[in-house]
Amino acid sequence: MESFLKIRSLKAKDIPFITQWSRIEGFTPGAGDVAIYRHTDRQGVWVGWLGNQPVGCIAGIRYNEAYGFIGLFLVIPEQRGNGYGVELWKHALGHLENLPCIGLEAALDRVDDYSSWGFKPSSITTRWQLVGNSDQIFDKNSAESQASGLSLLEGKSIPYKVVQSYDAKREPSPRPHFLSDWLHHPAGTVMALVDPDGSCHGFGRIRPCLLRDGEGWRIGPLLADTPDLAELLLKKLLIRHPGIVLIDSPGLNPFVNSLLDKLSFVKVSQTLRMYSGEQPPISMHDVYGLACLELG
Repeated sequence: MESFLKIRSLKAKDIPFITQWSRIEGFTPGAGDVAIYRHTDRQGVWVGWLGNQPVGCIAGIRYNEAYGFIGLFLVIPEQRGNGYGVELWKHALGHLENLPCIGLEAALDRVDDYSSWGFKPSSITTRWQLVGNSDQIFDKNSAESQASGLSLLEGKSIPYKVVQSYDAKREPSPRPHFLSDWLHHPAGTVMALVDPDGSCHGFGRIRPCLLRDGEGWRIGPLLADTPDLAELLLKKLLIRHPGIVLIDSPGLNPFVNSLLDKLSFVKVSQTLRMYSGEQPPISMHDVYGLACLELG
């Protein structure tokens, strides 16, 4: 049977309703997130339309010839069960065809579906939440002593090429275009730890986000050489932005659970990182917070 679904590249005018869908779905989009997804791979975000009605979306981001990622995948509730999700899924896979590795974050009730397409489990990703006054957890003496000799830089004072190099060694694929847009976005705060020789030892961003009801903050990415440096960055970011704060932590970092427990974060949900092809052979021990689940 011929489908009436038309799949088109995301346009700037689509961003408001995609952002609202994401909010309703509980994706908690950050300020400016969807526009950055669109810029990361200009052919990699699509909207499915029935006539003049948008009914679903998906991102299939090709970072380079070795790695891609699928996310931002949803169909509006009243159009589910009609096969439109499968059509969007096949479209994204087609864009990523022949890549040796494709990643995604799977809701736990969808793991079997993705397994049937050849995706294999890697590790649990946990979403953590902190609610309250961050002054209660801030102790100037607890972590700053671990940053002896390092400068805590913010915003335009950060040498972004150094941060790009640091990030590229700790992520499945270098992502200079995405990271540049992400760290230069005016919403929120970016901080980095840099030594006298100009080398980066950690960085993080906090940004405003849309909860299902109300607004909050999301931290990500958050990368650091050690748990103590990650703690320092977390505290410096939190002290600026009290309220509801979310962070998505990778299961392959053995230090992150104890750190977030210590800072009174609580687990609120989990997804499963899955890969088609060979999982990237890179340590996640320095990755404490993912930039976003939609783009990995």
